[in-house]
Amino acid sequence: MASTKTEIQEVLDMPSTMRRKVVSAFVLGAGSLALAACGGGSDSSVADAVANRQRRRWGASAATSASSATTASAPTTASSTTAASTGSQGASTTSTSGVLQDTSFGVKGDGTTNDRAALQAAIDGSVGQILLITGKSRIDATGLTLHSNTHIRFAQGASIKMLPHSAATYQMMRVWDVSNVNIEAPYLDGSKELNSAGSGEFGMGISITGATGVTITNPTTINCWGDGIYIGNSMSGSGKTSSNVSISGHHANGCRRQGATITSGSGITFTSPLWENIAGTSPACGLDIEPDDNTAVLEAIKIVSPTTQGCAGPGIQIYLGAFPGPTAKNVDIQITNHTDNCPIGPFGVGGLQLNGRVVTGAITSTNPVWKQNWYLGGWDSNGPKVSVVNPKIG
Repeated sequence: MASTKTEIQEVLDMPSTMRRKVVSAFVLGAGSLALAACGGGSDSSVADAVANRQRRRWGASAATSASSATTASAPTTASSTTAASTGSQGASTTSTSGVLQDTSFGVKGDGTTNDRAALQAAIDGSVGQILLITGKSRIDATGLTLHSNTHIRFAQGASIKMLPHSAATYQMMRVWDVSNVNIEAPYLDGSKELNSAGSGEFGMGISITGATGVTITNPTTINCWGDGIYIGNSMSGSGKTSSNVSISGHHANGCRRQGATITSGSGITFTSPLWENIAGTSPACGLDIEPDDNTAVLEAIKIVSPTTQGCAGPGIQIYLGAFPGPTAKNVDIQITNHTDNCPIGPFGVGGLQLNGRVVTGAITSTNPVWKQNWYLGGWDSNGPKVSVVNPKIG
């Protein structure tokens, strides 16, 4: 049964740092329908400065690369026997050209030892080659920093899991201000059940900021304190936008804040993601597209065949409350073949009040299959056109 306007508002009006009050709900029939905005400025929510808070918190705690001199032994090339018997999770690969094993750098992978320093040394020492993660490593909340020309491959069954911690803010893998990064089948467990912080929302599986040319294949991010994958502008203060990021087969399960977040990006593509069972802190969406301010970019954002289910918030949410500013902006977000079964609803768009500023463009969802209707609220009619094309609802 479709959610009523009152039901949607009751959930979205709950106290939260990010969830927005949706002031209208629209029932869509078959075919194509472009929504006229309801306008009126009745959404009184104040936009949450998410990225600014992240810059303050993360900038102070961003880890430097571990010194390979103290933890690494001389790297050796993985043998063909080992590589042939350890395909990547979800995408088997048997090539051994230029492959270095993590164990060559002192990584234990025994499920108990804190391998963070050794893994960092392996990342530092394998730039331009392929680093093969072979075991079940544990790391502390310092996390891992990737470099330009990093290529990491996870063997079948390999994983990285957080040790017990009390960190409201962490990044298991930082892809910050670098280029040409390839990560194959990472399996990252944020160990939210082992976190004694009690609050916060910035514990990320993979954090991509100010990076370009990033390819991630079949990533799994579970139990993160915040988001499975976060994409935004540089944390350095340069304002550099993440660009040309391709993520295929992402599975996020049990994260507290989002399966994935995009605060800013150009040429960002998610293909066939599964975002499920997101709950713990608002907005608890499968995907949240929410710029922090007028410096953000939302260009060539493509979400292809996503599945969202069991999330406490909307399957996909787009909130542009903080986007208008002195610089005119254009939005290009295309979602195709979205399948959703989230209790609150599949798709929410809202928060845009231009007040004389300029934001143009289009937000389109094509061929969705939804259990419930979607909603639009607080949307200035002079803003981007919001369309749902050929929906199947019910």
